[in-house]
Amino acid sequence: DFQSVGAQPFMKIGSLEGNSGWILSYTKKEEEAVFLRKKITLLRAFSLLVGSMVGSGIFISPKGVLKHSGNVGVSLIVWFACGILSLFGALCYAELGTRITKSGGHYIYVLETLGPLPSFLYLWAEYFAIRPANSAVISLAFGNYILEPFFAPCAAPLPAVKLVALLGYYIVLILNSWSVSWSARLQNVLSVIKLLALTLIIVPGMMLLAQGHTENFQDAFSSQSLALDKLPLAFYAGMFAYSGWYVQSGSFNEWQNNPLAVIVSVVAVIVGYMLTNVSYYTVLTAEDVLASQAVAVVSCKRLELRFLYCSMSSLRTLFVASREGQWPPLFSMIHIRRHTPLPAVMLMLPLVTAMVCVGDIYHLLNFFSFSRWLFIGLATLGLIIHRYRHPELPRPFKVPLFIPLSFTVICLFAVGMSFCSDPVYVSIGCAMVLSGFPVYFLMISRPIPDCCRTTFLFLRLGAWTQKGIARLLGG
Repeated sequence: DFQSVGAQPFMKIGSLEGNSGWILSYTKKEEEAVFLRKKITLLRAFSLLVGSMVGSGIFISPKGVLKHSGNVGVSLIVWFACGILSLFGALCYAELGTRITKSGGHYIYVLETLGPLPSFLYLWAEYFAIRPANSAVISLAFGNYILEPFFAPCAAPLPAVKLVALLGYYIVLILNSWSVSWSARLQNVLSVIKLLALTLIIVPGMMLLAQGHTENFQDAFSSQSLALDKLPLAFYAGMFAYSGWYVQSGSFNEWQNNPLAVIVSVVAVIVGYMLTNVSYYTVLTAEDVLASQAVAVVSCKRLELRFLYCSMSSLRTLFVASREGQWPPLFSMIHIRRHTPLPAVMLMLPLVTAMVCVGDIYHLLNFFSFSRWLFIGLATLGLIIHRYRHPELPRPFKVPLFIPLSFTVICLFAVGMSFCSDPVYVSIGCAMVLSGFPVYFLMISRPIPDCCRTTFLFLRLGAWTQKGIARLLGG
């Protein structure tokens, strides 16, 4: 059963009645429209943000941060700096969420502040690069965490890791398609469990540190292995661990809940991440961290469900984009009873599968981080522009100008410098963004050519049929 949102009377497709099979039936409801419901309160917002931020990143990123920063001392500075930068970005998004109350999060922020072309390029990169690669990275981490204890001290076979990664992703995709409310409730539980797992890492590490085990911090700022030209990649790795703060922007019921949940969540994660990394370096040497494919595997191998609700957020973005005319109307179809965007789920499936099969965790991380932080920087730039274009709008929450300004400059500077740090994979990510230009000018900014019209016939079939049925019913 699917419903094209925003029109009444609506069409109910595939209603199963008894044993008579699938039939087409029509229903007329004037009282209630079908839509993606915002069911996230303050408590759920806090658990959702913490649950989205605390996940595979804190168990993968220490290796990437240490590798590209060069030594233990600089890596800890990078972790703290990434936390402060994430807090700045989260506050900027909190203001964006209070100024622009439409559903759609990052996509709608770029659309309302910078216009249709940047928003489409973000959508293009989000669907074909950012979200599939991000889900593939987390899925591969899940596979490593599950299998590595069984093969230690040897590395787990790569085909087995990819197979387990795909299995985990498919299971979570089914859960997301089943119920939005159930997924949110489960996220509350998972947030508590993952924080407990970090506690089990932090407490023994702090105990060892208190007993005087500081040998791994000797010569922490050695200049022999310092790699300043690779710091943008250390930034990518560190911000990947914090990146959950922006995924759920714009999904709260009340604007008052937004800043409070963001500030408390990000500060809690900064403290937790700093203590976790200190605990890692208290127990492990820098060489041990660099040699490990999954730090603290035993503690977290069964807790890697970070992408449980994140994928729902990205699908909501595609759903909103279809209503704005920048994506095929098929994506505006949702299940009439479960209120989940099942067509968007199915169309994400092959992209994630392909990236899991051919990709590597750290190469995929560099690949999609370029697009992610480019558009996050553009969104906060849009906040500054929106302030001056619309000074008459109410400002229930406002951050000082230096916060969005400094955040934007740092993001765009790191994105530009990353071309020198990893030219191959960053260039591929840039090419994915640029490939959206011809698509926009050929398909979005002007009518679709006749030669391409049949290609989109099936994608538009749902919307056309719904309008035709509405006319037959006198709507």
